[in-house]
Amino acid sequence: MAIVRPFKAVRPTKELAARVAALPYDVMSSEEAREMVKDNPYSFLHVDKAEIDLPEDTNLYDQSVYKKAKSNLQEMISTGVFFQEEKSNLYIYRLISKGRSQTGIVACTSIDEYLNNSIKKHEYTRPDKEADRINHVDYCDANTGPIFLTYKNKKDIDTIVSEIIKNSPEYDFIAEDGVTHMVWAVEEDVIIEKLCTLFQAVESLYIADGHHRCASAARVGQMRRQEKPEYTGEEEFNFFLSVIFPEKDLYIMDYNRIVKELNGHSEQGFLQKVSDKFKVKEYCLEGPYKPSSKGTYGMYLNGKWYQLEIKDGISDLTHPVKSLDVSILQDNLLYPILGIEDPRTDERIDFMGGIRGLEALRRKVDGGKMKVAFSMYPTTIEELMNIADAGEVMPPKSTWFEPKPRSGLFIHTLK
Repeated sequence: MAIVRPFKAVRPTKELAARVAALPYDVMSSEEAREMVKDNPYSFLHVDKAEIDLPEDTNLYDQSVYKKAKSNLQEMISTGVFFQEEKSNLYIYRLISKGRSQTGIVACTSIDEYLNNSIKKHEYTRPDKEADRINHVDYCDANTGPIFLTYKNKKDIDTIVSEIIKNSPEYDFIAEDGVTHMVWAVEEDVIIEKLCTLFQAVESLYIADGHHRCASAARVGQMRRQEKPEYTGEEEFNFFLSVIFPEKDLYIMDYNRIVKELNGHSEQGFLQKVSDKFKVKEYCLEGPYKPSSKGTYGMYLNGKWYQLEIKDGISDLTHPVKSLDVSILQDNLLYPILGIEDPRTDERIDFMGGIRGLEALRRKVDGGKMKVAFSMYPTTIEELMNIADAGEVMPPKSTWFEPKPRSGLFIHTLK
């Protein structure tokens, strides 16, 4: 059973939606965000990354950042950039990128279903990142960015959504990265009730992206419950903002690895070590090597691309986590050869989403700050769901979803 319910959204006016909508706060640095907003006072990054409006040496986790986020949000509401709906609605949100579309439902989902694992997870969260978003939600008294959820396809839901999007959208714009964003408000109570009822037949929701935001939203809800022990369970703080896409619409890109040094190995010695568990072949064609199937990898070292293929019998291909390409690389190369035991905390490794392209890997290595790069075959949505169903977690940086829902188009207040 999946609890889905409408809410009184705070959202931008139609005229300003395109300027307000911003990429999620965690896909860019503060410096990149400052550059993005320099000519745009309406960008939601002024709320989601409020440090950009403070001195550059401000600690990202200082209370002044959260106070600034709150004041920026309140100002945008008071000046009419945002307005709040008079009634509770659902919304249809469609993203179109490079000819592909994904269409989901914007709604509120239950913190209890997150806490009891009906909303299934596939990643660990870091306490420092959780604390950051807890403070952000707490100070703003709102969920400012939607959690990206998915579910196993359900035809009856698709049918209703298909009818709704035949109408003219409320928002329809192309963002600076070329992604089209379209939004329809679902205001008819009969349709809202039908969709909510259909989701009750959905066995589970899965977090696709936004584990820290989800954990933080649930924690703030628990904090509000402690403050109000007479709570009924119907208060807004018992729910958090989500956009829910069917699995068939989702596209996962590669999430690649770059390492700073060879752990004391010479280049020749490193290649020899790699060849113990992988078939290694120099890639002679022009351009980078992009893996075309599971168990294959590209490796860029000293100006050359290599094709790697895991040897038979090296890994347990029946285990939902150990069979992942990211796990195979970690367990057979990154840890035993390069000494990277915990990629979450080891400063010698960095990660790059496939949206940046494989040439970006080459530039990192050729620039001298990194020594070797690995291009990956993407994790599949089926692998993600299998791991979540098994109660397991993926290695860090296993999935890069594209396109990403924008923040600022919907805000859920906790009052």
